[in-house]
Formats: sequence, structure tokens, C-alpha cells
Amino acid sequence: MALQLRFLFLALFISASAVSQSDLSVKKIMQDPNWMGTFPSSVEWNEQSNTIYFDYNPEQNVSDSLYKIRLSTPSKIEKVSLEEQKSKVSLYGDYNDKRTQKLFVKYGDLYLHDIKKNKTDLVLDLGESIQSPKFISGSEYAFISNNNLYIYNVKQGQIQKKTNIESGSANDKTSKKSEKNQWVEDENLSLLEEVRVQKENSEMRDQNRKLLDDKSFTFYLDKQRAFSFDISETGNFLTFQTYQPDSPENTMVPNYVDASGYTEPLNTRSKVGDQDSQRDLYLYHIQKDTVFKIDTSSLPGITDLPKYTEDYPDREWEEKQRSVTFSDVKFSSNDQNAVLSMRAQDNKDRWISLLNLNDGNLEVLDRQHDEAWIAGPGIGSYYGGGSLGWLADDKHIYYQSEATGYSHLYLHNIENDNQTQLTNGDFEVFSPQLSNDKKHWFFTSSEVHPGERHFYKMPVMGGTKTKLTSMEGKNSVVLSPDEKQMAILYSNSNSPEELFLKKTKANATPKQLTDGQSEAFQAYDWRTPELIQFEAEDGATPYARLYKPEESIDKNAAVIFVHGAGYLQNAHKWWSSYFREYMFHNLLTDLGYTVLDVDYRGSAGYGRDWRTGIYRHMGGKDLSDQVDGAKYLVENHGIDADKIGLYGGSYGGFITLMAMFNEPDTFAAGAALRSVTDWAHYNHGYTSNILNEPHLDPEAYRKSSPIYFAEGLEGDLLIAHGVVDTNVHFQDVVRLSQRLIELEKEDWEMALYPIEGHGFTQPSSWTDEYSRILKLFENTIGK
Repeated sequence: MALQLRFLFLALFISASAVSQSDLSVKKIMQDPNWMGTFPSSVEWNEQSNTIYFDYNPEQNVSDSLYKIRLSTPSKIEKVSLEEQKSKVSLYGDYNDKRTQKLFVKYGDLYLHDIKKNKTDLVLDLGESIQSPKFISGSEYAFISNNNLYIYNVKQGQIQKKTNIESGSANDKTSKKSEKNQWVEDENLSLLEEVRVQKENSEMRDQNRKLLDDKSFTFYLDKQRAFSFDISETGNFLTFQTYQPDSPENTMVPNYVDASGYTEPLNTRSKVGDQDSQRDLYLYHIQKDTVFKIDTSSLPGITDLPKYTEDYPDREWEEKQRSVTFSDVKFSSNDQNAVLSMRAQDNKDRWISLLNLNDGNLEVLDRQHDEAWIAGPGIGSYYGGGSLGWLADDKHIYYQSEATGYSHLYLHNIENDNQTQLTNGDFEVFSPQLSNDKKHWFFTSSEVHPGERHFYKMPVMGGTKTKLTSMEGKNSVVLSPDEKQMAILYSNSNSPEELFLKKTKANATPKQLTDGQSEAFQAYDWRTPELIQFEAEDGATPYARLYKPEESIDKNAAVIFVHGAGYLQNAHKWWSSYFREYMFHNLLTDLGYTVLDVDYRGSAGYGRDWRTGIYRHMGGKDLSDQVDGAKYLVENHGIDADKIGLYGGSYGGFITLMAMFNEPDTFAAGAALRSVTDWAHYNHGYTSNILNEPHLDPEAYRKSSPIYFAEGLEGDLLIAHGVVDTNVHFQDVVRLSQRLIELEKEDWEMALYPIEGHGFTQPSSWTDEYSRILKLFENTIGK
């Protein structure tokens, strides 16, 4: 009997010792992130290359402050005074040819900084905002003010207006007053002699000014607005874009807990299908004193219909010229040529073209077409941007293209129309920049591994690349202005970003300058997730982060995390922007769960085919990748097929809903946070890329929107949403909840957060939300 009791006691002891527990808690993880420590961000150099500035918060204030490290005392971190901040040279501006001076604008005024003397002088204070300063010669500066180009001659102290761009129309300037208003003015002038004399003098001065002014041409904007001014290198040309403001039907988000005590409506975005206004590009030829409107009708394929229209044979499709958006115009150093990028507003085409500066005609150098949508690193987006410019020889332009399936760097010789690919392989290139002497490239790439980022140097015409960083993870490099030093924001999977300094040499040793982790954060032994690949149903091999519990506490249950944003990478070797979720996954693992975090189809970092794998069917391959991840866990890690849940926010919330509605045999429980439920109600810029427009491609929206599949819900579902979410509107889950009610579904619940938007800000909200997620899993798959 005693022996039996001893065995029973031993069995109970072993059972009790195997109970999973953690030093972490939801409340600890979700408290103000300051508990983790303080970490640098927004790094920049001073113009003398001897001081690094960065945002930092060692005092644990409400927001970060500006700090600096001098290279002469690298172990000393100093807070930048308010006076120094006000006098600090702007990061943006224009350098002279020798890079000894920099023009920049601050508080609307024009300043000149002498780099060697470290001296800044106020050049112009016009009382009106100055923009886009540019060196034209050693003694002339160009700038934009009130939509016009001005040249300031330093030696003469004179400002010359070079363009006449005015709002309104010519008719506005000469329009006659109504009979009533004219009578009022005439009567007033007959009664007040001094006023009449002033008016006559003013009219005489205007007439004299017109006689003296050699500018006979005025460009009237009419109802349009001008933006994006680009000044040529000699100041002889100006390009600008225009758009006509429209009034899209914006949606209203009610704020029920406004400080006023009243429900206040927030005027937010419109829905997909509300196109941006037509944009136009103009070339102002200063010497000819005229403006050319750039005609895009000759662009190859400008009237092509997208391939998806073939799926709607009963609809009549009109082949018409598509609207385009324009990049900045880049002028060669001698103003002989200019180049720009244009993209169709349906994002199926991108053209790189020369702009003839004599007549405004276009000559296409490269057309990139994609039946899905044009995107990728350095290629720009619906709103512009992208890598584009000239080499020092003025005959080669550079740009990036996904022609091979990955975004790479190209040169194009405009004299012989020859294209050269400078980088090549199954990796992507990020942020290429020319060296000061124009003889080399600096850029970041994923060549070593999709989950790593390293910094490289390469000859300008291509050739051997020199890898300048070596720390495994992400190396975000900011070169010093003299290019002799690299400030590196570095992180790995379980360590947030810290600041390092390294000479711009491959074999130099990086020196760590900050060490911001708190003792509380360091007290826990954070896991380095295993980076794995598994095979999907179509043979693709997605990357994923895997967190495995100790065998003694393994519940044989799994949670799959679905990252948001769609085009984002999270299965990598650096500190995740989802740091709360990373800590939550450590907690789940402590409690005996296996966690899988998949870079599903549509994620960034893996080239064009991966990016566009969700075209016209969100909730297709991006969902099947989650299902295949679940199968991988069952077959390789002993997970019970009936004990798998998933969760995610935004796009991750959308996938969670699609999984719970369409794959009930795979997922027993799910938490959908701030989730899109109907893509026809999301924004235009993001959604129209992937699904086209709902009135043109309705089948894509019906296949991709969870609200159409709600009848498939069988497992336990938690829906959580911020009421004042101006990105994915609260209306999304309200409409879905009504659908679930009508379908008489029972195993779902909703948590609402009255003062939260799309990204939560309050620790109490984070804690409540993730406590509910943990409770959901513990009460379902964790039993």
C-alpha cells in the first residue's frame, strides 16, 4: 500500500512539474513598449561627417527626442538642445558640384551652408514659402515660390521671375463686372477722388509693367492645381504637374467617445473605384517662353485592354487611352535631355521615356508590362517614386525593373538604345545610390538570403560587388556624407535595433554605439525562431518562422500567425515590426503551443511571382499556404489536426476570416483583428492593384471577400476591431456581424475598442485584445 502511494505521489509530482508556465504574461508583453528599453531610429549625419543624429528616448518620455554621438567621443550619447535643433541643417537640399555647399529650406526660408566652415547663412526671407532650391551656377540659385520659378543672382542681389503660372483663367482676369457692381464702383469713384486717383495710378503702373516685361506668355491653371516642380540643371526648363481637385464620396467614421461628449463624424477615405483625378505634365521652356503639355497618347499599349476583360465576354469594352501618373523629371547635367517614368493608373504598365526639351515629345526607352500590377522595390507605386536618374556621362540612365522576376538595377544608353542589367539573380535590390564621384553604386540587397539585408558597393558600369556588412540580420546603412563611415541600424531575430559604426570597408569591425535593452527585457531568454521552408500544394516553398515548445509541455496544438499588410515580410532574421506578436509567440510556446508564422503568397521579399500570386483572388494561394503550413505541422511536428488555430490583424484578420469560413476542417479557432470583410469597401490605391475595380471585375471581389463565405463558419471565432479605425472601417465588421446573425451562427463573439483606430495605441486595449485571443485558444485547441 505504501509503495502504491509512493508511486502515486511520484506520478502526481511528475504531472505537476510538466504543467506549462511562463515568466511572461499578456499584461507584461502589452504594456508601454518603453519597458523593453530605448532603441534608436531615424538616423542621419551632419554635413561634416563627424556626428550622428538619431531619435532616442532614454528618459522614457511620451515621445522620442533628438540625440547625437560625436565620432570624437563615440561612447557619449548627448541630447541635442532645442537651439541646436533649430539651427541644424536640413537633411534635404541641393549640393554644389564640389559638395562644399548646400542649399536648403527651413521654415520656408532659403539657407546656404558652408560644409568646410560649418557655417550657415540666411539667403532669402521672402515672407512667402520657398521650395525646391537648386544651384544653377556658382552665383545663381533657383527656387520655386507661389508656383513659379525664380532665379536669385547672389552677386547682383537680384531676383528674376522666370515663369508666369497663375491660378484661374485668362477670362477671369478680363471678366466684366455685373451691371450692378459696375454701378457701385463708378458711384464710389465719383464720390471719393483720392480713391479714384489711386486706381488710375495703379492701372497706369500695370500698363507700364506690361510694356517693360518681356514675358508675353502667361500659363493659367484654370481650375487645376500645380504640384511637383522640377527645375533643370541650368534653370532653362521647368516641369510641373497639375490635377483638378475632385470630390470623391468619402465615408464617415463616427467617433462615439469624442472629448466633446458628442458623437463626432471623422471624414475618411473613399472606397475602391474612386479614381484619382487626371494628372497632366507640362514643360515650361524658359527661352521660348511657352509651355508644352506632354502628350501620352503615343505610349505603346496605352489603349490596351487588360487581360481580365476576357472573362466578361458579354460586356462591351472600349479601347481608350488610359490615364497615367508621372514621376519627377530628371534632367541631364547639361540640360540636353530629360527622363521620366510614367505608369498607367490601372498599374498594368510602366514606361521609362526621354522627354524632348524642345517640343515636349516622348521617346519610350523601356516598357514594363504586368497583367497583374507593376510594383517591387525601386519601381515605385501608384503614387510615384522609384529609382531613376543619370550617370555622370549624361548618356546613361538608370532604373529598376522586374523584367527577370526580381527587382534589379539597369542602365540604358540613350545614344544606342542599349540596355544593360547590372545585377542579376533570385534576389532583390533596394535603394541604389551613386557615390559622390559617380564611379560606384551603393545599395542594399537580399542576395545572401531572403531573410537578410546587406549593404554593397559596385562599380558604376557593373562588375564585382563588395559586401560591406557582415552581421547576420538586417543592416540598415546610412552613409556619412564623405562616404568614409557607415551608421548601421542593426537587429536580429530576438534583439531590437541598435546603432553601430563601421568604416566603409568590407574587413572593418563594426562598433556598437547604443545598448538600450532594459534589465526587465533581458531577464527573459527570448527565442530565436527557426527559419524553415515547407512545400505548398503547388510546389512552392514558403518561408516561415517556427517556435517549438519543450517536449515535456507540448500540447500537440498549434497557432498560425498571419502577418498583415499583404505585401510585407515577417519570416526573416531581423527584429520584427510585429514585436508584440513575437513576444506573444514566446508566451504561447512557454504554454506548450507550436507557433508558425508564414510568409504566404503576396508577401514581400521574394520577387514578382510571389508578390502577384494573389492577383484577382485574395484568399486563394495566400490562404492555401496557411492550410499547407498546418499540414506540415501535423506531418512533421506531431500536431493534432483537430487542435490548430490562427490569428492575425488587418490583412491577417482577413485571411483568418477566410480560413474560418472556407477551411473549417483545418482550423478549429481563429481571432480576426481589424479585418477587411469586403474588399469593395476598402481603399483604391491598394485594392485596385490586386482586384482591379469592383464594377469592372466583380468576380474577383466576390471570390476574395469573406462576407460572401460566412455560412461556412463552424469553429470558434473572435472578431476584434477599433471603432474609430479610419483604415479598415468599423463598418466592415458591423456588416459581417449582421450577416452572421442572419445565418444564425452562434460560436462567434466580437470585442470592440471605442477609442482605438487601426493601430492600437493604449496598453489596456492591447492587453484586453490579446487576453481574449489567449483565452480563445486555451478554451478550444489548448484543452
